[in-house]
Amino acid sequence: MAGYSKLNRRSDQRKAMLRDLITQLIIHERITTTETKAKELRRLVEKMVTLGKKGTLASRRQAAQLVRFLAVNEDQNALQKLFDDIAPRYSERNGGYTRIYKMGPRRGDATPMAIIEFV
Repeated sequence: MAGYSKLNRRSDQRKAMLRDLITQLIIHERITTTETKAKELRRLVEKMVTLGKKGTLASRRQAAQLVRFLAVNEDQNALQKLFDDIAPRYSERNGGYTRIYKMGPRRGDATPMAIIEFV
């Protein structure tokens, strides 16, 4: 077993999609997606929050490889929000930074949907 879900995409497409989902979750703190994407996203976002809790330059550079530089507001981008707002929230917590709510099937193709958010 590979250890991750391929999500029916080539590796470059999968990496780009997960980078976008990570960034959108950091910006909005709650997104709706399919269940399998949410489960894959949880693994990566938890690692990003752990890097944010370290707060070193090396951890900031590692996180910058996955988080896109999209503006949250006029003076903050997604990476800055991760390190300045989200990570300090979980300074006393040892994991489990996200929560997945299962929703009903999507209309059209009946894919199981889920909401992923920060706790």
